[in-house]
Amino acid sequence: MHRGTTPPVGDAWRLNDNEYERTMTFTAMYIKWLGSGNRFLLGCLLCFAFLQSTAQNLVPNPSFEDSDTCSLGLGFRFPDQGPHNWFSSWGTPDHLQNCLPYGAANGLPLNAWTFQEPLEGESCIGMFTYHQNGLDQQREWAMVELQEPLAVGQTYYGSFYANAGFGGNLQNPQVWLASSNIGMLFTVHATQWDFSSPNPTYPNRAHIVRPNILADTVSWTMVSGSFVADSAYRFVMIGNFFSNAVTDTMHFTDPSSVFWWAPRGYTLIDRVCVSAAPNVCDMVNGVEQEVIGGVVLFPNPAVGEVWLRSAAEGVGIIQDAIGRRVWEGRITEEEWRLDVSSWARGIYTLQLQRVGGQRSFKFVLVGP
Repeated sequence: MHRGTTPPVGDAWRLNDNEYERTMTFTAMYIKWLGSGNRFLLGCLLCFAFLQSTAQNLVPNPSFEDSDTCSLGLGFRFPDQGPHNWFSSWGTPDHLQNCLPYGAANGLPLNAWTFQEPLEGESCIGMFTYHQNGLDQQREWAMVELQEPLAVGQTYYGSFYANAGFGGNLQNPQVWLASSNIGMLFTVHATQWDFSSPNPTYPNRAHIVRPNILADTVSWTMVSGSFVADSAYRFVMIGNFFSNAVTDTMHFTDPSSVFWWAPRGYTLIDRVCVSAAPNVCDMVNGVEQEVIGGVVLFPNPAVGEVWLRSAAEGVGIIQDAIGRRVWEGRITEEEWRLDVSSWARGIYTLQLQRVGGQRSFKFVLVGP
């Protein structure tokens, strides 16, 4: 064979049978190797794509930061009215934003229903998760389409953070009930709520649920769990999917004190995550500390004094709205009084610790 030169044409370029066989064998081997390499490369790419897929959060806009505008107003139904990708599958969840003027109806930290900073970023959403009165029980559910459908038989991990709303800025702003059963429900089809939609049938189930009452009005509480997908679910909803008959509640305060109170539970939601990988979403490790039940803080709002009932032997810490510690001490009696007449008017938080549990309250000082 001629090497390094242009081969001659016509009869001058001929191979004998042995040379032709060796050449064809080498060519076939090269083509076969190249094909195998491509298949190997393709397999690696598919494997990488699968690992990348399982190792991602399948929830778009998980912290509700992406939206078209900084818009004033309670309630959103469609993605263009609130956080991108999210919409209402029942009722009118609220898109709460830090970009609005302080005290705006859907602003942060102070809004119509609560006083709370978002877990991260500048936004979160809020929704009614319990209503004591009415046949429809007035739930609100937020829904989003996942980045890809769930694979049947695959284990998935999900989590979000929730906060019990209390202490807003309307004339009678304070919802006074905390509720259980906040969770995630996966569906194959979307449910777009409209004002003409009939009342939903509560399924009394959820794929991931917090059966305990969510009563912490100060800190964000993680709700997490795992499940095996039995359908190719494409959507996830957040809310309380259980009827009043099977939902437990807790009073934040004495409903007969000072104001007429809205008999509802309002819950904030932030950082939603769904993944096939166990290390992508935040998950609860260890045993969660129990919430102390039966403790009542009253009156709220207060003027000159605050009372705690059934909190004996607890240790309390009170901070103002910007986190400065203004009081710390031990609760020594079943009916315990704290003089707050000289304190600045505003919102305060009480963190109560007792053997075997904890509890957080928000209260408001008003008046002269």
